[in-house]
Amino acid sequence: MLENLDSIAFLFTTQAIVFAILSFVFFMYFRAFSRDYVKYWLFSLSALSCYYASGAMLQGNDSDFFTRAIALFYAQVQQSAFYLFLVLLLLGLYSAKKQKQVNVTVSIPACSAAIILGVTAATLYAFNENNSNHYFYLNVGLQSFVFSCAFLTASFTLYRDKTPHFSSQILLGYCLILGLRYSLHFFISILAYSEPWFNQLQMFLLYFDVGAHSVLGFILLIWMQGVERHVAVHAISKAQYLGKHDSLTGALNREQVMAKLSEAMIFADEKKYQLAIFLIDIKQFKFINDSYGLKTGDHILGEIAQRLNNSILSPKAVGRLSGDSFMFVIESSQPAFIERVPEHLHQLIKQVFHFNNQDIHIQASVGYCTYPADGDNAEDLLHNANLALHHAETNNIATTVFESGLQAEGRRLLLVEKALKAALANDEFVLYYQPQLNLFTNRLEGVEALVRWQHPEKGLLPPADFLADIDALNMNSEFDNYILTKACQANARWHQKYKRRVTIAVNITAIEFQDPQLVANIQSLILTYNLQPRYLELEITENVVMTDINTAMNTIVSLQNMGIKVSIDDFGTGYSSLAYLRKLPIDKIKIDRSFINEVASNDSDMTIVKSMIDLSHGLGKRVLAEGVETVEQLNVLRNLGCDAVQGYFINKPLPEEKLAHYLVRKSDKKGSLKKE
Repeated sequence: MLENLDSIAFLFTTQAIVFAILSFVFFMYFRAFSRDYVKYWLFSLSALSCYYASGAMLQGNDSDFFTRAIALFYAQVQQSAFYLFLVLLLLGLYSAKKQKQVNVTVSIPACSAAIILGVTAATLYAFNENNSNHYFYLNVGLQSFVFSCAFLTASFTLYRDKTPHFSSQILLGYCLILGLRYSLHFFISILAYSEPWFNQLQMFLLYFDVGAHSVLGFILLIWMQGVERHVAVHAISKAQYLGKHDSLTGALNREQVMAKLSEAMIFADEKKYQLAIFLIDIKQFKFINDSYGLKTGDHILGEIAQRLNNSILSPKAVGRLSGDSFMFVIESSQPAFIERVPEHLHQLIKQVFHFNNQDIHIQASVGYCTYPADGDNAEDLLHNANLALHHAETNNIATTVFESGLQAEGRRLLLVEKALKAALANDEFVLYYQPQLNLFTNRLEGVEALVRWQHPEKGLLPPADFLADIDALNMNSEFDNYILTKACQANARWHQKYKRRVTIAVNITAIEFQDPQLVANIQSLILTYNLQPRYLELEITENVVMTDINTAMNTIVSLQNMGIKVSIDDFGTGYSSLAYLRKLPIDKIKIDRSFINEVASNDSDMTIVKSMIDLSHGLGKRVLAEGVETVEQLNVLRNLGCDAVQGYFINKPLPEEKLAHYLVRKSDKKGSLKKE
């Protein structure tokens, strides 16, 4: 008997060392790949190592040397470690199947329950020899019941897995065998505990469990290899899918939709059909993102792609070209049918979108061309459809079909782009400065920088002759940086030459204001020209802010922290004037000239302007009125408490040499502003 106990103690000690080594292997794997399920299995095997180590100590127990209290401690450790082994094994299996970490609100209570159960089972009846059968059922019978339920549930879960890999099937068989083993032992222990052969069965199962646990360690190693291979195959499949499809909407990406278009052109030639290539752009989609949230915007884009794909017209290709722009390609032998397709597309987009208990209505612009009439290759067709779409958006019309005149407009823009870039390189743009009068001090408060183009052939051109082309050519950012640089250079010159600092207000477009580099660029200009930030003011419109309100807020705060002023230009003409004024951390608002034109003769306009001034002052913001052209307007604004004014009555925009002459006069003599 003693030799048998010694052999079991040696076996348990060996197992403890084996599982400690396996735990170390899993630890190295976890440190290399950081898989969450490996972490749980690492701790599970460590618990199994503790189970065998404490079991070895109990098998080697000598009543002359060990006290019964120490034996009880080892029994508590053994029971707790075995339950922990099971819990951590199942948590790792769940994490491996779901590819995510188990929430600590689940893992910690589960592990705590395992420890409490093990300690309780080992402690109750430990010192009462008359209730040895109760002690057996708590330590062995209960354990068999719990383990049978756990392993059979795990095998059933693995069986229902829709995407099993080979190692998963091996683990399924293992869990099923262990589940049956513990189930049979549980029922046999109830029926035959007192039978003489039951001890031999216990000894057989002890060696069986040692072998089964050893096999488990290697099954888990095989599982890790199988899972990694499965993950790699899935990643390759996903990469191949994403290589052809847009990840957000599931529609074809630009490259694939263009390939599909090329294929459709070949089939159309064979069947003598026409192709129609439609480009669809969602109106004011940034507003939807800002108002309802990015998640809502993503949902709408996905549903648009689904509606287009499921269209009764059976499109040859549906793709997402950019943020809110889609391509829709159909074939037909009837030109009249193609002409009716845009209305169908508008109806698809106009259908209400339901998301998060909200009903959202949107509209789209559509531009299209046909093959073979409007091009003989996919890129030309896309270009021509895009010209039609741009025309629809620019002119605020629902649908535009490509015409040769649009191509001429495209060629004109190419020439204009070349001329604009040459003008920037040759420094042909000049700044004019319109003075702003402070109504309380009756002195110059600042100037607004207004750009003109000194064209080498056409002479001095006003902004209306080129700003629209700059916007159409997406040159806003480059142009804004150019104007900012010239304004900073002028401010530095005035200080050096006339010893005067004058605040210069510069208009900034939406694209530039959303540029993450804007703040850094302005910091660089301030350092380069040794400017005081408070003498630079940036003017933006309400719509610029509403294009991306969160980005705008962050940018305004960053600029103000630098000491730069930010004002709202053309106030009152945006789509959310008063509602968002209290949220905008701006310094000043500029009331649009449309409210000033009849402020001296129209009571309604006067009431509106008074409300704007009172509201702005109540929010701690200064007010400047634009477009003041008569003394009556000036007097009314002064009486209403307006802080400053700007307009032709004060002075027209002045070239730098005339403003410089005025600055010289003001440096010598204090007085009111007078026209030049």
